[in-house]
Amino acid sequence: MSSEWQTARIEDIAAQRPSAMATGPFGSSISAKYFQNEGIPVIRGANLSADIQIKLNDSGLVFVSEEKAREFDRCMVRKGDLVFTCWGTINQVGLIDKDAAYGRYIISNKQMKITLDELRVDPRFVYYVFSGPEKQAEIINNGIGSSVPGFNLGQLRKHELLLPPLHEQRAIADTLDLFTNRITLLRETNATLEAIAQALFKSWFVDFYPVRAKAEGLEPEGMGAATAELFPDNFEESELGFVPKGWRMLPLEDAYEINPSRKLKKGEVAPYLDMASVGTRGHVVSSVVDREMGSGTKFTNGDTLLARITPCLENGKSAFVDFLANDQTGWGSTEFVVLHPRAPLPPYHGYLLARHTTFREYAIQSMSGTSGRQRVQNDVLGRYPVAVPSEEVAEAFGAVVGSIQQKIAANQEQAKTLTQLRDTLLPRLVSGQLRLPDMEASIDNMLSEAV
Repeated sequence: MSSEWQTARIEDIAAQRPSAMATGPFGSSISAKYFQNEGIPVIRGANLSADIQIKLNDSGLVFVSEEKAREFDRCMVRKGDLVFTCWGTINQVGLIDKDAAYGRYIISNKQMKITLDELRVDPRFVYYVFSGPEKQAEIINNGIGSSVPGFNLGQLRKHELLLPPLHEQRAIADTLDLFTNRITLLRETNATLEAIAQALFKSWFVDFYPVRAKAEGLEPEGMGAATAELFPDNFEESELGFVPKGWRMLPLEDAYEINPSRKLKKGEVAPYLDMASVGTRGHVVSSVVDREMGSGTKFTNGDTLLARITPCLENGKSAFVDFLANDQTGWGSTEFVVLHPRAPLPPYHGYLLARHTTFREYAIQSMSGTSGRQRVQNDVLGRYPVAVPSEEVAEAFGAVVGSIQQKIAANQEQAKTLTQLRDTLLPRLVSGQLRLPDMEASIDNMLSEAV
């Protein structure tokens, strides 16, 4: 490592101004009674993450008035500031970067912040250092408190890091940003693809748009003539309501297999998925591990997993199983409901149904049990009405959404590869073990091969 790299404490690289390092407001002074729908946003725990990919989560923000915010001027953060969690998930770190939705934020009473001297350090570099495995472990291993881990301002002040010259900090941050930005783009692309699939599901099987258009003598938009020809041009009545002519309206228990039988012997090592690895958006899961089969649900590729317990169901936890090897059976939490469409419905229909607002509301209303431990009741869920089209329509739908599902899965694999590469490079770059520009050609090759 070059002698140009110097060790510095965080307190030494803070901006030379009052409250450059500060904790959030005292508890009750920024309680929920002051929150409103607009004004100055407040950063709370849910807006930070230990995921290096998420510098700041701008969703679910609450706000305080401009007048109230002025009381907490020392707790204000702006572009370039870092935010840390003081209690709970103490390895969370955030950065107010150029992509932040707002120019100013107030930190909550469980956070602390630092404004850095940008003549000496690039905030992005410091963010990556604290997001790396060494600092993450240091924070967690030195947590204070017994039941709830803590990380205080005094500890933050004493944290040391290696600093290369400013131009090299920027180059390292730029390199890591290349990976992070590509991963973000892939995730955003997947969100768009899923939105397209959801819109198609709603149009064909909820609103029956192609049928209604033809009933009015119109050509359905967004599809070719051959596909439009597959739809009827009128409706007929069924026991569960009106349905396009020739289609069937069936209860879920007849249109789907609910918790279908899957073969997996107790004690057999198989891919295991826990609830924490299932997201509230998107069909992909964050991690799967091999574990001896115990008590839990069993699933195969093409199944949909729906969280059945509060608050996981309300939060939107659902997943599509496409991460197993051919003919492999996985298992997971006992708190999943496994859904598998019967023919002619294609597999991805199950995931799109599980994400559909009306279905989710119905599932939530079916929950029963003691407060805080309520669960979906399968017999009630089984009565949900499902429109089952002709084989030709189901096949056409499956071809479109199946292609989308495969593209999402491919993008996820690319994102996973890029994440692994970035997370391997990060500790080596910020420690000086690998140096730029010597590695630039190799990194360019890594990026090219990953996509």
